[in-house]
Formats: sequence, structure tokens, C-alpha cells
Amino acid sequence: MEGSSPTVSDEKDPRRGALVDRRQQLTEALEQAPYDLILYLERAVVYSNLAYPDLAASDAYRALLLTDEVRDEGFEYHEQARAALDQYLDTPASFPEVLRYGSLVDSSPDMVNGHGPEGDEPYRKLASLASARCFQILSLSLLLCGCLKTAYSFCRRGLDLVPLNNDLFEIRGYIEQVARRRLRKKPDEPIDFSSLPDRGLVRREIYPWNTHEPDRFSEESLSFLNQQLATMAPKCAVRVSELPILLEGESDTDGYEIIPTCNQLGLFAKEDIAPGEAVLQEYSLLTANNRHKESSCDACGTELPPLGPETQAVSCPECYDTAQEKYHPAVCEKDVDSIAKDPEPSVSDESLYLLLLARLLAMAAHQDLHPLDVKEVRYLWGDFVPSQFNDIDLSVNAGPPPEWTLPFSFKYNIEVPLHILEKMDIDIYATLSRHDVWVFNTAYSKFRGTASARKSMRDGRPDVAAVHPFWCLANHDCNPNVTWEWGGRMVLWAREKRVVGNGPRGIRAGDEILNHYCDVDLPVQQRREWARGSLGGWCMCQRCRDEAAAKQQSAADGGEQGGVQGANAESEGYIHTCDNYLPRTAPNDKLPVLPSNYVMGV
Repeated sequence: MEGSSPTVSDEKDPRRGALVDRRQQLTEALEQAPYDLILYLERAVVYSNLAYPDLAASDAYRALLLTDEVRDEGFEYHEQARAALDQYLDTPASFPEVLRYGSLVDSSPDMVNGHGPEGDEPYRKLASLASARCFQILSLSLLLCGCLKTAYSFCRRGLDLVPLNNDLFEIRGYIEQVARRRLRKKPDEPIDFSSLPDRGLVRREIYPWNTHEPDRFSEESLSFLNQQLATMAPKCAVRVSELPILLEGESDTDGYEIIPTCNQLGLFAKEDIAPGEAVLQEYSLLTANNRHKESSCDACGTELPPLGPETQAVSCPECYDTAQEKYHPAVCEKDVDSIAKDPEPSVSDESLYLLLLARLLAMAAHQDLHPLDVKEVRYLWGDFVPSQFNDIDLSVNAGPPPEWTLPFSFKYNIEVPLHILEKMDIDIYATLSRHDVWVFNTAYSKFRGTASARKSMRDGRPDVAAVHPFWCLANHDCNPNVTWEWGGRMVLWAREKRVVGNGPRGIRAGDEILNHYCDVDLPVQQRREWARGSLGGWCMCQRCRDEAAAKQQSAADGGEQGGVQGANAESEGYIHTCDNYLPRTAPNDKLPVLPSNYVMGV
């Protein structure tokens, strides 16, 4: 179960509080009746009113799948989905209010493609009306998420079903209007809908009903984390760290001595650590490999010797038993091996994030845990934005809408994760509390900015990714005191010298371990653009502020605009590309990537 959420009271916006309470009521009803497509549609409408269009699209999609279950006797949940509609067919008064939207009921005589009412029994007629409502919600919600191509596809399918529905005509007009702006098309120019962007941005937050996030600063949490850390980094401890708050964009605060800060967890040295000494050695099975039938360990991502005609298959000695204990039985012989493998270069990163989610779902299923309670992700911070800052103000004097920061697509956030669960023989309706899309979004938020990847030497594309929870606790700084390598285990080493100013060698007791998640040799502007995509805001470390302030001063003096550069080029294997999307689509949100033969710099 999702957990018992307290009644929400919002003094600033009582209507929002009532909607969150209604959402909780519908969620509890779905736990009792998980195949009731009407409940999903009702909750989708609540999500729309709460300004969660991605979650509205998710519920509408589940409802759409259930309409197919009602109509097809050969489908797995046909009997359950059909029985769930009994209560809505007793009397005319019991007809679902959610299907009375706009002109939908009036459009029912015009349904085509086998969905017409003549000779149709009541269950099929209700399912057909519900399908049309699903298409309405899906097309409008995905438009609001920025997924124009999929929004248009669902809208077109809806109009194929009810050709004269005014609401779908109106939504199609909205999609075309936004498409012309995105593609910079004149009113009389044709639109190639196949070329529309299909990724957007949604809310990145700890949802009001999420009861799975721990108090990361509590004594209980710190004690647990330090017990886990003791074997990986005996000279380090997890403590609360004061970090500068990341900004949304350019600011005049770079030259300030005092800037806003926040608390996060960090790694600190308990003892002196010599230059070149290993600081942390971490093994993780929360990994992903997007190459099909490659010679790498499925569990940890280590490169394995290539197979020849006379050689036998090999595996990592440590990984086999651990994989059986942690996750593998959940996916063994379940036909999931080819999903998201060998992707197009433009979606290599997205495929790795998806496969990390798939591994998390397998770990949770085998260990019988909620995915957000799996220890490898439980204490990760997802660069969440407070819910109230994500809300859309509908008042007359409202300012501009907020900028949402979590990259989203229908395929990678909704469709394929549900497909993977079905391949794993998991009932996506009965396990809603563990496999709702807000759970997927929370996991994605935690992966982005914490996952690292290795790129292939053959074509330069990222092909293996992993989440190392304790490596992630070492906070990013563009003048780090450690560097790292990953080859099955993530190893942090104390740097022989700092990037800037030839700082002190090694790490002293009490110092914070300062990691680097991006190429520290990039100019400050590019480092900050990377941080905004992956971490949710511009990096405000001392080096970035110093270089930005020097750049501004140089520009003011009429000099060249160039910041201080790093001292070496150890990170030249990182991938840094720019997404050619128009405004309101996903930012450049790339994984930190190292080449497979990465050798540590000195």
C-alpha cells in the first residue's frame, strides 16, 4: 500500500488541499478495485486539476488499456475489468460523471471502427465512451508536458473513434498551434507531425503523498549510512554538509562573499588521506547496459573477455551469487533482455535511465520491497523542488508559470516501464501502489545527476551506466580533491594536485570529500549549463563563482571573455552535446561519462 497519508490542509489554497484529499480517496479505492477504469479516469481528472499532466496521462493510459481488457475476452484481465463496470450499469443515475464531459455522450452515436452502439452490449458501449475520454485526457495532458508527437497521435486516434467530437477537434487545434510555434511554421505552411518534439518537462518534487522518503539528516539515517560506509571507505563518514543553493540562471551574486546555502549529506575524512590513496571502493548492482549481446557483466557492467568458438561463457565470480540474491530471479527467462537495447544515438542516455529503472524494479520485486525503499536509492536526493514552487497559479494576477525540470516522455516514463513490468509477470493494476508513475518519476529524479556512465570505444556512445549511492554522497565541486575510475567497482582516489591553484596534496581529517560529476576542464558557462540539466540549477561552487565574476569583470573592462581553465585534461572522455530542441523541451541532461579504458590522471 502507498501508506496512510494524513488529511491535507492548505491554508493558502484550500481547493488544492481538497484535491489532494480526493486523490488519496481515489487511490485507496483503486487498492480495493484495481481494475476499475472509471476510477483511473476520475483520478486522472484530479491530477489535471492539480497540475500534474504527466500523472493524468498515466492514469488515462491505464484506463485505456483496461478498455481493451473489457472488449476482448482473450485478454488476461477481461473478467475483472468487466466486473468492475457492473456498478455503473445498474441505473441511468449510476452512469459515471467523468464520461459526461463536454459533448462526449452526444458523440456516442457517431462512433466508428466497431465501437458503435448498434447491437453493442452495455459493457462495450461504456468501454468505448471511456476510450474516447482517455484519448481526450491523454492528448491534452501530453501536450501540456511538451510531448507533441505522442499527443497528436492520441488525438488522431480519438478522432478516428469519434470523428465529430468537438473537444478533440479543439485539442488538435491547440497541438497544431503549439507545433507551428515550435517548428517556426507560418499559418499556411504544412506541418510534418513526425518531426515534432516528443520530450518535455514535468514536476521534479517529493510528491505530497510520498511516504517513502526518509529524514536523511536524522541520527537513525546517519547511523545506517555510516554502518554501510565502514567497509567501503574506512577513513570517511557521512555527515550533514552546507552547500550553496543552485541558481536557475545568471545572477549578480557570483562576487558576493556570502550566498544562500542549504543542507545536504556529504562525505568527510575522519583521518588524513594521502595523495593517490583510495578514498572509497564501492560495488553496485544498480547498473544498466544498453548493448544487446555484448561481452560485459549484466550485474556490475565489467567488461568480460570476448567469446570465441572454443571458449566457455564466463561471469564475474562475485556477481553470480549476489545477482541471484538481489534481483536476477525476477527477470530470469522473462524476455526482457532486448528491451531498450541498441538504441538510436539520440536516445542512448534515455535508454540507460530506463534500464536503471528496470533494474530497480527487478530488485524491488525480488526483495518484495517498494521500489523507493530499496536501500540503493532510498537515501539518494533527487534535486527536488518544493511542491508549492511547481504549482500553477490560476489567479487573475498570476505571474509566469513555473519552470519544471524533470525530463519526461510518454515512452520512457509510462509506456515502456509498464511493458517491462508486464514482461516480468507483474500485475500493473493490482500493484499500483508500488508501480505508479509518480514512483517512476521519483526514481528518475534520483538517477539524474547521480548516475554515471561509461562510453564505448567503438562509437563513443554511452553503453553502461550505474548508480553508486555512496559515491553520490561525495558532493560535486569544480575544484575537486578526488578523482575516480569505474570498472565494476567505483573507486575514489585522493588527487595528487587540485585543478585550480595547485592546492594542498591529499585530504586532511575534517575536510569534505569533493567529487566531480562533469568535465572540470570545460569553461564555466558550459559547466553551469551541464549542472542546470543534471542537478537542477547552475553550479555555485567557489571556482565557478570566481571564474564567472572574473569573466564579467573582463567584459566590463573590454577584455576577452574567457574564464580560468583547468590544469589538466584527464576528463576528455566525457560526453557533452547540446539537444537541438526548442523552448519548453528537455534540457541537456547528460550522464557523466568516461571512456571504457579511462586511466586516472595524476
